[in-house]
Amino acid sequence: MMSLLVTLAADILVAILLVATIVSSVRLSRRIVKLKADETALRQTIGDLVMASSTAERAIAGLRATLDECDRTLADRLGTAERYAADLSAHVEAGESVIARISAIVSQAAPGRAVSRTMTQAPASPAPERRAAPALVDPAIVVPQFRPQSTSAGSGSSSPAAAVSPNGERLGVAAAAALAMSERALGRLRSKAA
Repeated sequence: MMSLLVTLAADILVAILLVATIVSSVRLSRRIVKLKADETALRQTIGDLVMASSTAERAIAGLRATLDECDRTLADRLGTAERYAADLSAHVEAGESVIARISAIVSQAAPGRAVSRTMTQAPASPAPERRAAPALVDPAIVVPQFRPQSTSAGSGSSSPAAAVSPNGERLGVAAAAALAMSERALGRLRSKAA
């Protein structure tokens, strides 16, 4: 009887251990299935990361090419702007020298006559969002203004006779025309530079 109890206890113990083994193997099987599903998702994520990194490398190469092209374009435009600035300053100097020569000719042709200084302004800027360009013409340009002089008669009474010489009028008109032409040339150069 004793051996029957021992055998029965041993069988019950083996059955309990067998049930515990089956339960643990089922749990392990479920975990393995989850790990395999996670492994598939992980492989897909790694593939997506590889594709995204290759796309990013191509985008970086494109950005570098665009940046190089922008640098070249900017350098070309800066060179063009420097050339226009040099041309503009040369034209301004030439205009100032022409105006100085014309005013010298006018002052030599009509000595003793009143010569007034007038302020000249640069033309208004074409676009409202840009700042006004500084005046490139000398603000104190001599522009002759000829006035008729009265001559006195023999009896002491004065008569208003016009004594303006034709050469003085021509030189005044020439000075005004040269000033207008230089302002138009400056306006064209500014519009080209813009």
